[in-house]
Amino acid sequence: MPTTLTPNEQIVIDYLKMVEQRTSAEELNTFYHEDVQQIEYPNAIVKNTAIRSLQDLKDASERGKKILIKEVYEVQHIYSSDDNVILEAIWKGTLSIPLGNIPAGGEMTAYFAQFFQFKDGKIYRQRNYDCFEPFN
Repeated sequence: MPTTLTPNEQIVIDYLKMVEQRTSAEELNTFYHEDVQQIEYPNAIVKNTAIRSLQDLKDASERGKKILIKEVYEVQHIYSSDDNVILEAIWKGTLSIPLGNIPAGGEMTAYFAQFFQFKDGKIYRQRNYDCFEPFN
């Protein structure tokens, strides 16, 4: 990761740290534009493309708190151009419930490519390409 981050790159890094701590879904207001649209493309967890609003993201955050004990993002690369930031990260989540062949307390891993578009200093559009290691 570069030693000097652009302001938008720093927002993305701060956002990931907030997600790792997952204290309140309301914290998403700090990072997301009120008209945000997040798209998650199909993967092992989400079978069909999901398009989420800010409220949908808050609801998903609350659901995630019930499924995960802990999650960590290991940033591999971060790039930016104008109002766009591209992030490549390895995500690890410790489960509070069993999922496939992973027991409660076990860890799942995914490789994320995330594209963020900013407006008014907040994340306005986000596209996630999540690739999970097999768990079935």
